Amino acid sequence: MSDNATRAPLTMENIRRVPKVLLHDHLDGGLRPRTVIELADALGYRDLPTTDVAELSRWFRDAADSGSLESYLETFAHTCGVMQTEEALVRVAAECVEDLAADGVVYAEVRYAPELFVERGLSLDAVVEAVQAGFAEGERRAAQQGKVIRMGTLLCAMRQHARAAEIAEIAVRYRDSGVAGFDIAGPEAGFPPTRNLDAFEYLRTNNAHFTIHAGEAFGLASIWEAIQHCGAERLGHGVRIVDDIKRDPDGTVHLGRLASYVRDRRIPLEICPSSNVQTGAAASIADHPIGLLADLRFRVTVNTDNRLMSGCSMSSEFATLADAFGYGWSDFQWFTINAMKSAFLDFDQRLDLINNVIKPGYAELV
Repeated sequence: MSDNATRAPLTMENIRRVPKVLLHDHLDGGLRPRTVIELADALGYRDLPTTDVAELSRWFRDAADSGSLESYLETFAHTCGVMQTEEALVRVAAECVEDLAADGVVYAEVRYAPELFVERGLSLDAVVEAVQAGFAEGERRAAQQGKVIRMGTLLCAMRQHARAAEIAEIAVRYRDSGVAGFDIAGPEAGFPPTRNLDAFEYLRTNNAHFTIHAGEAFGLASIWEAIQHCGAERLGHGVRIVDDIKRDPDGTVHLGRLASYVRDRRIPLEICPSSNVQTGAAASIADHPIGLLADLRFRVTVNTDNRLMSGCSMSSEFATLADAFGYGWSDFQWFTINAMKSAFLDFDQRLDLINNVIKPGYAELV
């Protein structure tokens, strides 16, 4: 897929300049370390491992480098712990938009589970409204810096709990106020997506969009259930679809029926390379299934997942993939257009961003 005959060098400065689209990013996984410390102080949260900004940044990355999804998820106790007031949620959401816009992201769908932020008495509706207010403030600040970004929200239900139907109803209720869709998140093993069939049936009945975390830590069964039983439009991660692809010694590739179905239906894969290495879904970036999946022209998108825990950005993910697979500007444009095509946004608005923002932005460098 690579295009080494590029006219502009693949520097981080240039990578930050090009338009990027982000579909899989967790609000509680992207806080600024300084913000975590300041919010902890304001809220009286005493459980942080350190109050030194640089040390805390390193701690999050080291703690997430466990090779286990369950251990990785434990780091969220601290970020969620400081996001329990309206003021904190507004601040975190606004800073999220500023950081993404500064990295060249022009459209982002950022997800979070409202049920994780009610420990101090906020209602689910109050959580959603605070985050939306923060996103609007972030868009305003970004515009002042000459950056145009559009935000969409995905509301998550935690698959180990029993509130999916309730969260799905909230997603539908706020879909005209910036909520683009629904997701289930949390540990895959032992909590199959079919536990939440009532929520997915409700969403389909109401013509609402949803993605499902599947094929990250578990495997093909998780992907099959998400698509065939639940009707997922996109797969959160989905990297284990590679388990249904076989390669002969001579290089011939054979797709199993599920892999063929995912590719033929153009079901988007929300792939998060650095995160996948941290959770053990891939051994290394060089060994990551994204190389094969992109070569086979699956609907691959590149995402950050949790920018704090992975110490990453969209630009750093692109740069890392360029080093591992020799990708160039046309590859990055392909990933970006894949993501924009797959966004939970009206068709005409997707087309407008592709034709009037993304393609012109890459044309300047290619």
